[in-house]
Amino acid sequence: MTSTFTRKDLIAKLNEDLAREYQAIIAYVVYSQVLKGAEYMSIAGELETHAEQELQHAITIAKHIDYLGGMPTVEPRPVKVSEKPTEMLRADLDNENNTVIAYRERLRQCEALSEFAIAEDIREILRQEQEHQIDLATALGENVPDLSGSNQPSR
Repeated sequence: MTSTFTRKDLIAKLNEDLAREYQAIIAYVVYSQVLKGAEYMSIAGELETHAEQELQHAITIAKHIDYLGGMPTVEPRPVKVSEKPTEMLRADLDNENNTVIAYRERLRQCEALSEFAIAEDIREILRQEQEHQIDLATALGENVPDLSGSNQPSR
């Protein structure tokens, strides 16, 4: 059976990705400033860098939505807030896991539509998102989750 995934579908999925990037920007800005304690100072600084990278991702995704003839969304996904540093870091790691799963799927979709330039930009974004996963998992004292068998983002 041939796929019926269209450019219009890609626009919708990229808008979901854009909403996730906005969520990440907000979360990283807030979390980087409210994490307290010596054990979190290193990761707090790293989260500031993540916020800057997520802004660049958002700009790139918005550019591609416009290129495809769509209108970039202005709505972020909800941001989880907590008084507990580990809950904030866990929320970030969960969000990054979902983002990695989504961008892996987006790569396949872009390539199926012969949108190779968009796929290349997403490949670079994906590389940075995986670095974010490593940073967050390390801060939590965990291994990076194996998402190789995942097809759908959770939550």
